[in-house]
Amino acid sequence: MKDDPAPGKVTIADVARLAGVSKAVASRALSPERRPVSDEKRERVLAAARQLGFRVNLLAQSLTTKTVNLVAVVVNHIHDLSDLDLFDELLAQTQAVGKQVILIRVGSVAKVDEFLRQGVAYHVDAALVFSDFADAATVRQMFRTEQVIMLNGRHDRLSPAIIPDDAQGIDEAVAHAAGRGAKTAALVTGRATSLVEQARVAAYKAALKRHGIRLSKSVQGDYSYASGHAAAGELGPSLPDAVFCTSDAMAMGILDVYREKFARGDGKRFALYGFDDLSLLDFDAYPIASIGYDKSVFVREMVRMIAEPGHFQPGMPPVLIPTRFIARSTAA
Repeated sequence: MKDDPAPGKVTIADVARLAGVSKAVASRALSPERRPVSDEKRERVLAAARQLGFRVNLLAQSLTTKTVNLVAVVVNHIHDLSDLDLFDELLAQTQAVGKQVILIRVGSVAKVDEFLRQGVAYHVDAALVFSDFADAATVRQMFRTEQVIMLNGRHDRLSPAIIPDDAQGIDEAVAHAAGRGAKTAALVTGRATSLVEQARVAAYKAALKRHGIRLSKSVQGDYSYASGHAAAGELGPSLPDAVFCTSDAMAMGILDVYREKFARGDGKRFALYGFDDLSLLDFDAYPIASIGYDKSVFVREMVRMIAEPGHFQPGMPPVLIPTRFIARSTAA
C-alpha cells in the first residue's frame, strides 16, 4: 500500500484515493456550495480529508470556478441599532451557503466617486447595497459585476431589489393610534436623501390623512438614538397625541427624555411608535410599539438571489417583504 503523503503535500487526488472516489466527486464533496454528491460519498471524502489533514485551497478553487465566495455588503455606516439584528442574520445565512462577507463603508456620494476615480475594486461574487449613496449602475461599475442586489430603492431594470413593504405596517400602526383616540401626531424622520425614507414618510402622511389624524409637527433626525433624544425637545410644549419615529433608536431617545411621563401611566402622555422592531424592544427598558418585518425572510431573499442569480430576469419588480405592527406599552 502506498504511504500517506507528507504533511503539506496532500492533494485532492490523495483524498479521492483514500475515500475510494474520483477526483471530481472529491472536489464536489469539498466544495462550499452544495453540489451533487451522495451523503455517503461526501462523508467518506470529509473523513479522508480529516485523516490526511487536507485543506481546500480557496485561491486555486476560485481560479477553477471563477468565483471567490465573497459577497460585498455596501453600507453608509454601521451605527444604527437595527444594523445589529440584520447583519447578524445576514452573516449567518451567507456563511451557510459557503460564502463570506466583506463590509465596505461609503459615507458619502464623494466616497463612491473616489472608488470610481481611483479604480478601487474588489473581486466579489455579488454585492448587497444598503447605502443610499450609490445607484445600481454605479455599483456594477465599482465591482465589475452584474450581480448587484439593491436594498436602498435605487435599483434599475438590470438589478434585482428587495424592499420592505412599509405601507402595510405603517397603516396598522396609525390605525392603532386612531383607535385609541389620537387626533394629532408628530413624525420624527431620518435622512431626507434616502429614497426608502422618502417612501416611508409618504406612507405615514397618507395613513395619517386616511385615519383622520392631523400631522402637527415633523422633526428631522438621522435614525440614531442621539437624534431622537434631541428631537424630543422639539415636540413640546404642546405635546401631540402620538409620535411616530422612522427608527426604533430615535424612539428610544425620545422615551428616555419623557420616561417619567410614561412611568406614571396616568394617560397624560403621547403614544410612542418606532420602526424596525429591534430585539431590544422585548426587554423591559424599551417596551416601544414598533413596525417590523421578518429579518430572516428578508435575508433569505438576498441569499437566494446570490445563490441562484438566474432567478432574476431584467425588468422584474422588486421583491416586497411585508411589514406588521407590534403593540407594546408605549402605545397602550
